Amino acid sequence: MQHSMSFTSLVLNATWVVQLVMLVLLGLSISSWYIIWQRRSLLGESRRAAENFEERFWSGIDLSRLFVQVNNEPDHYSGHEAIFRAGFKEFARLRKVGNAEPDSIMAGAERAMKVALLKEQERLEANLSFLATVGSVSPYIGLFGTVWGIMHAFINLANQNQATLSAVAPGIAEALIATAIGLVAAIPAVVAFNRYTSLCERLLHNYETFADEFSGILHRKAHSKEAD
Repeated sequence: MQHSMSFTSLVLNATWVVQLVMLVLLGLSISSWYIIWQRRSLLGESRRAAENFEERFWSGIDLSRLFVQVNNEPDHYSGHEAIFRAGFKEFARLRKVGNAEPDSIMAGAERAMKVALLKEQERLEANLSFLATVGSVSPYIGLFGTVWGIMHAFINLANQNQATLSAVAPGIAEALIATAIGLVAAIPAVVAFNRYTSLCERLLHNYETFADEFSGILHRKAHSKEAD
């Protein structure tokens, strides 16, 4: 029996197990590409927002005025802004409490900033673990489909009177497609995971540096007798 060696024919004539493997890998690939573009947009906007807020913060603007501005027009991509809002809000609240010690005020403000930083970390790193999973398991899923397809091809070959290359080639070819699809799904996911993990680490380091610098500013204000 002659088999067409076109890609479409090989996929359609593959065993149901190999077709299922291909379908799973296709789903993983589509999902990972969606996450890749989503993370790309989010991290790009977060970098832009970080630059914009730092420019405003270090321009010499009064912190109370800046707090009002970011509350009225919040930038949800800005981790700096989230840390600033959390820290300054808690600082102002505790400072209004009578007999509040400067160290207690600072401890409360730093806790609030730490919580905001953890939330930003969760936001930036969301779904990156999925990319890592796709990158690590997709080749093995594809390899499973390949092994199954080759095994099925040799079983069919054993039932034929004459063993020829043309008889076994289509079965092996359709099996190898599973490995190819597995690599197509895995490679972009691994590249994106490494790239975005690096970007996240740089952004989070930037956030931590800002939190430390802002904490120093609040520390001076907390120990100052000047009114806000």
